[in-house]
Amino acid sequence: MIRSMTVSDKPEVMKMMKFFYNSPAVSSNGSDEIFERDIDACIDGKLLGYVFEIDENLAGYAMVAKSFCTELGRECLWLEDLFIIPEYRRKGLADEFISYLKENNPERAIRLEVEKYNRPACALYKKHGFESFPYHELYLDI
Repeated sequence: MIRSMTVSDKPEVMKMMKFFYNSPAVSSNGSDEIFERDIDACIDGKLLGYVFEIDENLAGYAMVAKSFCTELGRECLWLEDLFIIPEYRRKGLADEFISYLKENNPERAIRLEVEKYNRPACALYKKHGFESFPYHELYLDI
């Protein structure tokens, strides 16, 4: 089941974020302070926050930001995080979530970033029609 993140999910999502951001799937480590702000943004509606449940157990989470993509000339969803707890992987949760986003946002583009060597994730996204942009993304944290 896919549902919106709530305050009661915060401790479990925090654990998942720590695991995710300390894995090879992410090239930055983050911090408890950042994770807490991210979760609060999901709960407050600044970000779209989702959790995935199997048999009433949290199996993963996702965070999605809304924006506008001038390259595509339309609203965009930026898939910030998509994490499935290892024991729940290969059960179709990530696939189901991507389909959910596409079906519920047909007028929006969906963008994300993924580590090139994360082959399972790259295969999932390619299966859903994602393509690579031919440039390097930069950021500035002020």
